[in-house]
Amino acid sequence: MNYKQLKKRMSKINQKIFINNKILEVQQKGSHGTPIIILTGLGCSFDDWHEITEELSIDNRIIMFHRPGLGMSEIGDESRTTQASAQELKEVLRQLAIHEPIILVGHSYGGLCAQHFAKVYPKLIRGIILVDSTSVDFAILNTLKLPVLDDDNTDENWIKKCKLYSSMTTEDLRSVINPSLSEKQKQFPSHIQQRLMEFQVNSTLYKAMGSEITHWKRDAELIKELESFPDVPLIVIGRDKEYCIRIGVDEGLPEWELRLYEDKWEELISEQVCLTSQSKLFYAKNSGHLIYLDRPDVLIKCIKEIQVD
Repeated sequence: MNYKQLKKRMSKINQKIFINNKILEVQQKGSHGTPIIILTGLGCSFDDWHEITEELSIDNRIIMFHRPGLGMSEIGDESRTTQASAQELKEVLRQLAIHEPIILVGHSYGGLCAQHFAKVYPKLIRGIILVDSTSVDFAILNTLKLPVLDDDNTDENWIKKCKLYSSMTTEDLRSVINPSLSEKQKQFPSHIQQRLMEFQVNSTLYKAMGSEITHWKRDAELIKELESFPDVPLIVIGRDKEYCIRIGVDEGLPEWELRLYEDKWEELISEQVCLTSQSKLFYAKNSGHLIYLDRPDVLIKCIKEIQVD
């Protein structure tokens, strides 16, 4: 192990801070360099970013946190909105004494939260990377006529399922969900694998997800009503449309529905480059929605690139 690797490993910190009198689980890696904040997607653990953050923390300070309800972060009866997430991130930065502009990385729903934060706190942003991010216009996806894809995939069905899961014990969830790991996740260290397994059988995870899904359409409209987006370096990364269609067809889904959906998703992703005059668009070949697992190399390259812009 060389000096940089040793320093990186020694500088990893898992901690709990208090926001609104509740515990928020925070992970820091690295002790110097530009602060990089990663906002995860709906129902996703920051441990899934293990490979990426191990590499980036050699030269940067990485900060991630689990939104209330996820991991060890406590949740009450408050509504889970992108505004709440933006305020929590602001408080995390204050408590960690981070005053310089940050690079903000947001995946999926976390990308929607990142867009909210950037509009409310533009002076805190040095650069942004949106990773297959939810668009502020994502509601248009619900107007597509997709009888098979929409059979059990509406917001209403997800909210109903989340409400049921949030009332279950850990053992009941373990029986119903039968938590598992992807082949990529199985390559992580054993303690990360264990955390990812336990993450899936936490009832508060589903309470948080249900609330976020309940509010995300209104959140998207609110974000559009906020002040203009800061004109900072922006990299937009989208998934591989043809790859996703092939995977869906292999699972027995109708190709015409998949293509209609993926065409519209790609259009929404491409429109995000208009947020700033300093933007770039990339598509991660052979990757689905979870680009941080399918193509971590693409994300590492883009994050490193935005630092030198």
